[in-house]
Amino acid sequence: MVFLIRNLFEQALKTNRSLKFAVLTGCMRISKESIFTGLNNPKIRSVSDVEFDEYFGFTDGEVRSLLRYYGLSDHYDVVKEWYDGYRFGNIDVYCPWDVLNYCDTLRSDPNALPQNYWINTSSNDAVRVFIEQSDNGTTKREIERLVAGEEIRKEIRQELTYKDMYRNIDNLWSVLFTTGYLTQRGRQEGNEISLVIPNVEIRNIFTTQIMEFFREQVKADGEALNHFCDALEKGDAQEVEKRL
Repeated sequence: MVFLIRNLFEQALKTNRSLKFAVLTGCMRISKESIFTGLNNPKIRSVSDVEFDEYFGFTDGEVRSLLRYYGLSDHYDVVKEWYDGYRFGNIDVYCPWDVLNYCDTLRSDPNALPQNYWINTSSNDAVRVFIEQSDNGTTKREIERLVAGEEIRKEIRQELTYKDMYRNIDNLWSVLFTTGYLTQRGRQEGNEISLVIPNVEIRNIFTTQIMEFFREQVKADGEALNHFCDALEKGDAQEVEKRL
């Protein structure tokens, strides 16, 4: 597959005299295998870069204009709470997919509540794996802080490729950042970035995945849960503490 894609990139993008420039989009970077690769010198524009930062999503002014055009300005606060919060370069942007879908829904039902439109566009495997691998107390507390709306500081590796994604828990912070589950606050200091959950929609994805993981764990250990519930009914505080 690598051989096929390398030749495709080389013929279509690198040695194609009929092409002036091309744009490749995605969450993770193209792996630069060697100086002999079919496409070895792309210019990267990540969500941390200032150049073109306003084109990664809708700006606040664009969203206001969009809502005003459709007569939906009364829904601005809800749209901002649910779908704003992303920081690309020096610009705050909204997720365009969510804004457009919610506007489309509101045109048919003016009383419609905001929905999680993004959750159906991917499998959310990054969040699930991240939560499953958070087997140490520090990481779990950091997840709790994020869900509570707090910031955490982490070293981000934006050069990660797919083969490196799940090698360790530290890489997963970078994956969550580059895929939009976390966004930055303030200025970057070296490789360290202050990370937050951008909005209500993404926070719901985190809590949904956490509850699913909790249910799986409980299901796998039904006997312990039964002992715990029995102790609660009997008022046996010592047994409750032990089982908890």
